[in-house]
Amino acid sequence: MGVLEDLADNLAKDTIAHAAKLGDEDEVIRAVAKKLGTSSTTMEETFMTSVRVRLAERRARQFLDEQIKQGFLAKDTGPKLMDDGH
Repeated sequence: MGVLEDLADNLAKDTIAHAAKLGDEDEVIRAVAKKLGTSSTTMEETFMTSVRVRLAERRARQFLDEQIKQGFLAKDTGPKLMDDGH
């Protein structure tokens, strides 16, 4: 990654961690993004992209962990094909 992406991603990582401790993730993220936007909209957009990617990955991991705990993905049964009647 370039300098912009590295800085934005590190800030996103730190912001998410701090926001989780405060309990108001959305508000903290919005405040940091707004502050960034006053000096660099490019940095703000890159920060928000990193935030969205990190939060999406976290939700997907939580889903995967839950599925494994429930046994749905515990055994690889190969691809499942839909029966379309043909």
